[in-house]
Amino acid sequence: MDPVAVDEQSFKPHTWTDLKHIIENNDLAALRRDPSDLIKYRNWSDEIKRSYDSINQYLCDEKLHWTPLASTTPLARPLFAIKNPILFENLQDFQILRNDWPYGLTEEITHLVVWLKNKIPIDNVSGDLTHESRRDIQKFVRRAFIDRLDRGDAVECVLWFKNWSGLQSVRGIDHIHVLVRNVPETLLREWIN
Repeated sequence: MDPVAVDEQSFKPHTWTDLKHIIENNDLAALRRDPSDLIKYRNWSDEIKRSYDSINQYLCDEKLHWTPLASTTPLARPLFAIKNPILFENLQDFQILRNDWPYGLTEEITHLVVWLKNKIPIDNVSGDLTHESRRDIQKFVRRAFIDRLDRGDAVECVLWFKNWSGLQSVRGIDHIHVLVRNVPETLLREWIN
């Protein structure tokens, strides 16, 4: 389905129940942005590519403030010096940011992105996460988000996913998406580096 095929009037934001179903079934192609936001995002993306040559360059320069290694060529995936080859083990190897262009979500849901200097291992055949990388991400999400909520329903207030490459609008800098529900702004600010 074309992501802009849904018109503004018939678009319904994803609810938490919708998101749980989509993520549990790995039906990530079903995630949609509000149609007017999608048009704005595409226009913004075109402008950023003209100004910075790529979205990756913009992210490195303006959002993440990471400098790719000198061996990185302009069209290649940026490579970074990392402090620890194990995912999420060193705070300098990742950053949590609010998604500037979130999917269409109901208002109690916040869309965060965890950007990594490390490459997240994927299965070469399926393109999906390996069992080990899925386990490492789940441990990180529990430690960084669920445990920090410090409330009985915390596990029900955090979802995460990693788009496979065919769905990624930003390729080259590995990242995962984290969706949180009913989280106070003070805690969101603590998470965002």
